Amino acid sequence: MLYSFALSCKLKAAAGSLQSRFCPRFTRAASQTKFPLSRTHGKSFVHRSELKHAKRIVVKLGSAVVTRGDECGLALGRLASIVEQVSVLQNQGREMMIVTSGAVAFGKQRLRHEILLSQSVRQALHSGQNQLKEMSVPVLEARACAAAGQSGLMALYEAMFTQYSICAAQILVTNLDFHDDQKRRNLNSTLHELLRMNIVPIVNTNDAVVPPPEPNSDLQGVNVISIKDNDSLAARLAVEMKADLLIALSDVEGLYDLPPGSDDAKLIDIFYPGDQQSITFGTKSRVGIGGMEAKVKSALWALQGGTSVVIANGTDPKVTGHVITDIVEGKKVGTFFSEVKPAGPTVEQQAEMARSRGRTLSSLLPQQRAEIICHLADLLTEQKEDILAANKKDLEVAISGGRLSQPLLKRLSLSPSKLNSLSIGLRQIAVSSQDSVGRVIRRTRIANNLELEQITVPIGVLLVIFESRPDCLPQVSALAIASGNALLLKGGKEASNTNQILHRLTQEALSIHGVKDAVQLVSTREEVEDLCRLNQLIDLIIPRGSSHLVRDIQRAAKGIPVLGHSEGVCHVYIDQEASIEKVIKIIRDSKCEYPAACNAMETLLVHRDLLRSPLFDQIIDMLRVEQVKIHAGPKFASYLTFSPSEVKSLRTEYGDLECCIEVVDSMQDAIDHIHKYGSSHTDVIVTENEETAEYFLQHLDSACVFWNSSSRFSDGYRFGLGAEVGISTARIHARGPVGLEGLLTTKWVLRGDGHTVADFSEQGSMKYLHENIAVTHRTSS
Repeated sequence: MLYSFALSCKLKAAAGSLQSRFCPRFTRAASQTKFPLSRTHGKSFVHRSELKHAKRIVVKLGSAVVTRGDECGLALGRLASIVEQVSVLQNQGREMMIVTSGAVAFGKQRLRHEILLSQSVRQALHSGQNQLKEMSVPVLEARACAAAGQSGLMALYEAMFTQYSICAAQILVTNLDFHDDQKRRNLNSTLHELLRMNIVPIVNTNDAVVPPPEPNSDLQGVNVISIKDNDSLAARLAVEMKADLLIALSDVEGLYDLPPGSDDAKLIDIFYPGDQQSITFGTKSRVGIGGMEAKVKSALWALQGGTSVVIANGTDPKVTGHVITDIVEGKKVGTFFSEVKPAGPTVEQQAEMARSRGRTLSSLLPQQRAEIICHLADLLTEQKEDILAANKKDLEVAISGGRLSQPLLKRLSLSPSKLNSLSIGLRQIAVSSQDSVGRVIRRTRIANNLELEQITVPIGVLLVIFESRPDCLPQVSALAIASGNALLLKGGKEASNTNQILHRLTQEALSIHGVKDAVQLVSTREEVEDLCRLNQLIDLIIPRGSSHLVRDIQRAAKGIPVLGHSEGVCHVYIDQEASIEKVIKIIRDSKCEYPAACNAMETLLVHRDLLRSPLFDQIIDMLRVEQVKIHAGPKFASYLTFSPSEVKSLRTEYGDLECCIEVVDSMQDAIDHIHKYGSSHTDVIVTENEETAEYFLQHLDSACVFWNSSSRFSDGYRFGLGAEVGISTARIHARGPVGLEGLLTTKWVLRGDGHTVADFSEQGSMKYLHENIAVTHRTSS
């Protein structure tokens, strides 16, 4: 076997020298490994989320990943990005190995250059003039290119890894090296020694001497595999070295059920042994001798040998910079090979089922959708004991774990009164659903016998992600049913028992009209970020939870609109003409009734003239009695000799019995402050001056603006919407508490009688009328 370690002497004989000359961080890395010891090898990981525990990882770089589009030379930018990711993982204490292509392409570039240079010199000598004839490059033999390119390829890897204080060593192998027991033991020993010394092995087939691949019947068992390409080499190496994970990078996103580019081709998220019959393979990539079929066979062979496998895209500039690290973090990238098939459907299958049944749901009569919601309302009261028993289990787990704060425990808790209120709210939704889907908004006569309608329709498939609020599940389900939308629900694990029974009851209600699958509860290990990438299956994301959750979803959503607000920094402004009685009631209710709510007051703005008044003293006394911690704004602190702790930020959402007090000089100053530091959620003015109040209501740009009323009224149920899917601070589509109307969009319906645009040209026989027609029938004909 040929070994070219790119080091100056034999490995074991010069171990000390190598450590000092090439790997200054060897001693620290070997003795202070940041990553836990490798798991017992033998079984592959079952779920993507387990990939973060992979210690020994093989990264296979396909020819299409390493080479440029012209196949002459290397894609240096991609290669540098891959080396950076491998280095990051290596420095975490993992053991990284690379199986690389590229020697042929690198050698082809060098040989082409040498041939062109040689031809130009000969032509110049023979012609005696500077003008050269057009030169042609002969077809270059692959083995010669490999021989010319191997040293340059390795030198490039060495230079790149040196930037991260990591050593690399080259190993060239052929098929014979794995079939000869002694050579295989030597190879195994050398690789283990390199890994022990924190060196990244760069493995490649010795293409300068390897014979052409011959068809055979390998890949049929764990003990037989021929090294015909780098796919089979990577699989054999991964199993031989008991690697935890093999990442095969190619020029496609992963494995498709049809050749990529086909109209109906779908990316397969998880591939199981035995699914090969459902796959139609296309042609291989533009370079290399393997193809997707070879990758799948090699991946299944490695999986059978106990190594997990992910096939992903290593050429897309949008993901190349983080594809390897994303895979190791367990993100949904490429195709993950698993031996264990889950009992239930995948989230993609759930979304497709929901969309299909959702279309049936939207075509039901309004009375039928109302019947479903009323039946769900009945089930909430009839199955009250079972629901509360499941909720008690969740509360016991949450309390024993100590992970949830008191406000979150309050959100998690259900009670008979909460269930009764839920049932009442659902019946309100049922009544309002009678005139929702298919409602005619506008009707226009374009011309004689040509009429246009604009009608309401469902948005499609909604994804609602919620934390610690199981009562959200029936509310949102009822709104989705009323608006004819399909629904995917992702609840927090802290409410898993309660969510499961509430979802079961929801599907039981849907079953009375045959649309059980229109509402799905995602119970797999899907991360929220992965769900946000399903832009082909989901039409709108609605987060219900902390500002941290909402911000994360807004960042993660890829091409899917997000309806929600990231923070609820709500203000109450006390004008100098405010009533003492109203002020105390409104502040107490806005801050203390439910401090964890997004519509709770977080900042109290006080007019400067009230600072040393009895009213201000009463406000402070009330907040102290209610045990509200006060933070002083900069202006308020400047008026005090001994002030409370000064606020760190005027944009803080406390979500607890805390608030900021700040002083403003005028009502306009209050408006300016809210525009600068608020979150456009809900803001309140307390005053007896109607003119001042109306100016505030008209000029403050928030989703909800109130006069002499608590900020806690900003709620779908209190607005008479029956319930809400959330509160939106966006400016497009829906704003404020979003109920049934916010889950509808519109479409245009045109009814004609053989009309064409040519009929309305200068030479045509028809004229546009554009007459508005009174909407007498509320639903489309």
